[in-house]
Amino acid sequence: MRTMRRGRTERRTKEPTGGRAGQERATSAGRTRRGVWAGLGAAALALTSVAAVPAADPAGNPAADPAPVTKHGPAWSLKSTGTDARFRGLAAVSRSTAWLAGSKGTVLRTTDGGASWRNVSPPVAPGETGLEFRDVEAFDGRRAVVLAIGEGEASRVFRTTDGGATWTESFRNTDPRAFYDCMTFFDRRHGLAMSDPVDGKYRILSTADGGRSWKVLPDKGMPAAQQGEAGFAASGQCLVSSGPRDVWLATGGAARARVLHSADRGLTWKATDAPIPAGDPARGVFGVAFRDRTHGIAVGGDYRPGEQSPKAAAVSRDGGRTWDAAARPVPAYRSGVTWLPHTRRTALAVGPTGTDLTTDGGRTWRTVDTGSYDTVDCARDLGCWAAGEKGRVARLEFGRRG
Repeated sequence: MRTMRRGRTERRTKEPTGGRAGQERATSAGRTRRGVWAGLGAAALALTSVAAVPAADPAGNPAADPAPVTKHGPAWSLKSTGTDARFRGLAAVSRSTAWLAGSKGTVLRTTDGGASWRNVSPPVAPGETGLEFRDVEAFDGRRAVVLAIGEGEASRVFRTTDGGATWTESFRNTDPRAFYDCMTFFDRRHGLAMSDPVDGKYRILSTADGGRSWKVLPDKGMPAAQQGEAGFAASGQCLVSSGPRDVWLATGGAARARVLHSADRGLTWKATDAPIPAGDPARGVFGVAFRDRTHGIAVGGDYRPGEQSPKAAAVSRDGGRTWDAAARPVPAYRSGVTWLPHTRRTALAVGPTGTDLTTDGGRTWRTVDTGSYDTVDCARDLGCWAAGEKGRVARLEFGRRG
């Protein structure tokens, strides 16, 4: 992982569904579900014509940029968190429920759409300073796993099953050479976390019990890392999964930016060069997103303020075996990216200078907001959230059409 200085730098869950008994109830439920999906589809479709609108101020003050949410399209709506922590970890459970993980050992949870946030941070031992949480994976409003990053014992994993009322530390790194950056879950039981290279190869941590216990996987199937190569713990998206076995790892900091892919839950990997420029410790692929095991988007660039980030987006249509540069890429460094549920070609990318939208699967992008965010995530009910510096959190609101 890379701190955003030199050297080391700085979700997807499904709501549980119950079975239904009786053909009449099933028929009624089917009609209800079709109505819900139709509504979600219409909301997703609205994004294809979204205008450049900024986040609305939660206090009702005029926005610095043109206009808040209107009936003409969706836009970010800021939610007050009451903290100045920087949130790079985000898990969208639904439009009502989301988890945040950030600096100063801060973990927050909302269950009312961001109207209020509960501080559910894991307790800090006497004499310890706040941990740097950079990733959170949530299974619902009560069960979540958070990752703290850093060298040696600063890298830790905590797990809660009661909405953050209590936490269990399930992993503490004891190897001073390891530095964990990101994690991902395939389902409620199976997940991985990744560390920057140790002995010339990325280290992969695995769980098969929902984060209760972890083990380091053998590195025999891991390609050698490039000199200076590492992951970026900038958005919790340097390690992502899709489906029951596929996972991708994004890299930078070396001569070439790469995306590594595993089709067997991290046992063996293949590395592919990405067209996003690297060649510097501050450049590379910062975040990836796959809407299925075939279609992926990568974003990145140079995180240093004022530096240019040309060709900072790429697309894959073959599961990451090859990557093509976007024809019209994001205009600046972007650290987070997510697909819109129930669409095949629509995605959002975020960074310190704005939010960009693609409606053609990542081939072209256009800026739709200029607010600062580090990470973005969407739930299946189109509960899309973004988070970043100074406690900034927003939810995508779909204006009523009149």
